[in-house]
Amino acid sequence: MVLSLDIINGRALNGQKLSSEEALAVLNCSDAKLDDLYQAVSALRRTYRGRQVAIQVITSLKNGDCGEDCRYCAQSRDSKAGVPKYNLIDAEYLRQKARLGARGRVTRHCLAFSGLRFTDDEIETFSQRIELVKKEADTPICLSIGLLTRSQALRLKEAGVSRINHNLNSSARYYPSICSTHTWEERLENLWTLKSVGLELCCGGIVGLGEEKSDVVDMLMAIRSLEPASVPINFYVPIEGTALAALGVAPLSPEYCLKVLGLARLTLPKAEIRCAAGREKYLSQKTEYVLAAADSIFASGYLTVDGLGLEPTVAEVEKAGYEVVWG
Repeated sequence: MVLSLDIINGRALNGQKLSSEEALAVLNCSDAKLDDLYQAVSALRRTYRGRQVAIQVITSLKNGDCGEDCRYCAQSRDSKAGVPKYNLIDAEYLRQKARLGARGRVTRHCLAFSGLRFTDDEIETFSQRIELVKKEADTPICLSIGLLTRSQALRLKEAGVSRINHNLNSSARYYPSICSTHTWEERLENLWTLKSVGLELCCGGIVGLGEEKSDVVDMLMAIRSLEPASVPINFYVPIEGTALAALGVAPLSPEYCLKVLGLARLTLPKAEIRCAAGREKYLSQKTEYVLAAADSIFASGYLTVDGLGLEPTVAEVEKAGYEVVWG
């Protein structure tokens, strides 16, 4: 179909939903139309999110030794990447990280546990660590974790978790190509469980895993149905030792990454859109474009890939003419 940005943007501003055909047209638009796309996107961003940017950091509380076979992940059971492995981070180190987050311009502290399923005893231990973080600093917490039962989700909420990150990662069609030890449908069901107990959802995906453009569209449409508070868009960074890196999938272009970010804003105009992993690799010279669509970024800690760091990230945001949101 012919892409009409004026029509798409006007409908989005009026609360009308983008169709799958329109979404695909956005990803297929020529690079020459990128400025036009971003004029439309930035109008939505200003309307719903102003000119503020949330800066977030990640601390991995449990790292490595995951039993899943996600082919892109350095923590996968099949990975030879040699990432650090620990079952639970040292309590004093965690206190220091919490204090640092409280002193810095951090909007939300993201805590992560590797693995897919946990016993109730493990969840209780994790909850106590989260309570320790909340005692040191009252920075809002988003927890990145696997599949949870309803009672486990409630215990984590009681401990101080307000938001949980659980990504769909790709479309239902493509998911079996990147993981065989659990299903896309299990991830979706988990998200509905989290939503049912009153937890905010942080749900996004990874672009560049070898999927088709239609898979990116289908993923975003599924995410839209969940009405998440936050939508992290990760751009795949190959990590040596992982199964997917060995396949040598086609690299992403900065222009395509920007089209995906723009589409995320058009698809979920009111949500927090986060430009997450891969920002520094693909979009380091495109900050003004990035922030015209995204209102949230990471400063450091992508679990297995380093970020830019807190102070340089703040400086980058302010240089682009945006305001950093304090927690």
